[in-house]
Amino acid sequence: MRNIVVLPLLFVCSFAVAQERFTVGNASAARGQKAYGSIEVPAGVDAALTIPVVVANGAKPGPVLALVSGLHGTEYASIIALERVIARIDPSTLSGTVIIVPLVNVPSFEQKVPHVNPNDRKSMNRFYPGKIDGTQTERASFLITKEIVDRCDHLIDLHGGDLDESLRPYSYWPLTGNAAQDRVSREMAMAFGIDHIIISADRPKDPAASRYLDNTANTRGKASIAVEAGYAGTTETEDVELLTTGCFNVMRYFKMIPGNPTFVQNPVWLENVQSVTSNSNGIFYPLVRRGTYVQQGMKIGSLTDYLDRPLADFTAPVSGVVTFIRAVPSMTKGETVASIGVVATKAPE
Repeated sequence: MRNIVVLPLLFVCSFAVAQERFTVGNASAARGQKAYGSIEVPAGVDAALTIPVVVANGAKPGPVLALVSGLHGTEYASIIALERVIARIDPSTLSGTVIIVPLVNVPSFEQKVPHVNPNDRKSMNRFYPGKIDGTQTERASFLITKEIVDRCDHLIDLHGGDLDESLRPYSYWPLTGNAAQDRVSREMAMAFGIDHIIISADRPKDPAASRYLDNTANTRGKASIAVEAGYAGTTETEDVELLTTGCFNVMRYFKMIPGNPTFVQNPVWLENVQSVTSNSNGIFYPLVRRGTYVQQGMKIGSLTDYLDRPLADFTAPVSGVVTFIRAVPSMTKGETVASIGVVATKAPE
């Protein structure tokens, strides 16, 4: 593994710096303070939405880092992780500003609906940069772009296994083609500390059609990453702490808090991810666990009808590691059965 080089502070802090007062939505923090508030999404073709936000404005100047979770409101581990960040962050020792949004998809969380916003049935991580005259998800995406993405220097989008998803922790390293930006996002992923990293080169390049939150930041020149830990809606201590400590270690990398950052050693780089989908409704029986290494053609699960009659066997389309396997028996046509990450033959430069 090549040596990790922390970029000069000049590059990291060349955009926004901590201000005497930093405001996001109606949360306004003076330097050295932590403020609680919300981003108010106005009513439009459907109901209004209140998105909670915390601003920790450091006592000293520095970069602006945004931490966002709960785009999918039943990915609980990531939400609880940012609640812990809110509790632990100390603006008096902070250089720069941290914007913390622990729960975007409040309706999903309150109604326990996975994947989508139940008010308009749209994923809240597929409609960026949003539009102010759209549905609730689109209006929320528009205001998050304006209030958070446009105001920060870097962003971490936190996710975890939804109610029907059993996944092993991994992060995404997004490639933009900008060597300096890609170097920073690579080192953010290394500093975050998850030992499996997906090389993501297929995200949209058009800022007007960015779709995903972290991609919205990256298409605007802000090195950012997405991370995943947690499974099947659980809040296991190991997963929550992995996400929590990852956020603080990235702050150390950007010299926002005292201490030297640590970097994951010899991560597994995944050059692409191949998914298997179901062609029928039925009852799913997994044969592998999250994190299992499989060979191409290996049977990974089966499907029966509601009277236990066989409908299908599912096999691995490629050799690699199971990054995701369906966590519940319920299966609907078109849904993902499993995802296999293909291990890169050598570490990226």
